[in-house]
Amino acid sequence: MINLELLNTAEIEASVRVALDEDIGSGDLTANLVNDEQVSAKLICRDQAILSGRPWFEACFNRLDESISIDWLFGEGAQMHSNDVVCRIRGSARSILTAERTALNFLQTLSGVATTTKKYVDAVAGTGCKILDTRKTVPGLRKAEKYAVSCGGGHNHRIGLYDAVIIKENHIHAAGSIYEALKLATEGIDSNVMVEIEVESMEQLHLAIKYGARRVLLDNFSLSALPEAVKIAGDKIETEVSGNITLENVNNVACCGVDFVSIGALTKNIQAIDFSLLFIS
Repeated sequence: MINLELLNTAEIEASVRVALDEDIGSGDLTANLVNDEQVSAKLICRDQAILSGRPWFEACFNRLDESISIDWLFGEGAQMHSNDVVCRIRGSARSILTAERTALNFLQTLSGVATTTKKYVDAVAGTGCKILDTRKTVPGLRKAEKYAVSCGGGHNHRIGLYDAVIIKENHIHAAGSIYEALKLATEGIDSNVMVEIEVESMEQLHLAIKYGARRVLLDNFSLSALPEAVKIAGDKIETEVSGNITLENVNNVACCGVDFVSIGALTKNIQAIDFSLLFIS
C-alpha cells in the first residue's frame, strides 16, 4: 500500500524549488532560443519499471507554469514496459524545456527505488516476510525515497531518529550493557514507539527479550542460525534481519520465518529508470 502520509505538499514544493534553483540559476539560456509557443509532448519509459514520483514531476512543471497540463496514463505503483507512453504534457515550450531535466531526475530516481523494491517484494512473496527500507537515503530525499519504496510494495522503517528507537552496537557500548541501554530507551517513552535492539548472538537475543525490546535486529546472523533465533523469539518479539541481503538470498532468509528484512540497497544503490520526453506535432 502506497504511504500517502509521506506526500507533504509543502515539503515536495520545497524540494522541487531547491532542485530547480540548482539547475536554472540565473536563467535557462538554451530555452530562450526557442519560440515560446504551446506544444504537446509525451513521456516514454525506456525500461520495464514501476512508476513512482508523479507529485514531484508535476510540481517541477507547475512551479514554472501552472497552465501546463499533464495527462497520466499510468498510476503510481503501476508496472510500465519498455516504450510505454507514461503521460502526455501540454503547455509552453520554454517552460516544459526548462523543467524537463529536473522533473525527469525525480521520476527516474524514485521509479528506480520502486522498481528495485518490487523485485525484493516479489522474491519473498508467500513467506509472510515484509521488506523494509533503511535510513541509507540520498540527503534531502528521505521521505521521497521512502514513498517510492511503498510504491514498490515495500514497507517503511523509521523515517528518522525521532519516530523509533533502534539500539545498535555503539549505543550498547556507550550505555554499558543491553540491560542499561534498554532501560534508558524505554523509560518515559510512549508505548506506541517501537524499541528495537541489534543483537549479534543467541545470548544477546535472550537478553533483549528479557529486558523489554519490542523487536530484535538479527545483524549478520548466518542462514543456519536464523531458524533457531526465530524459534527463541517465538511470539514474544518481532524479528528483523539486515546485512548482506541480495536478491539471490532474500527468499532463503525470509523462509527462515523472520518478520522483516531491511535492505539499504533499496535507496542507496539506485539504478535510475530511463525516460524520454519528446515533443510531438
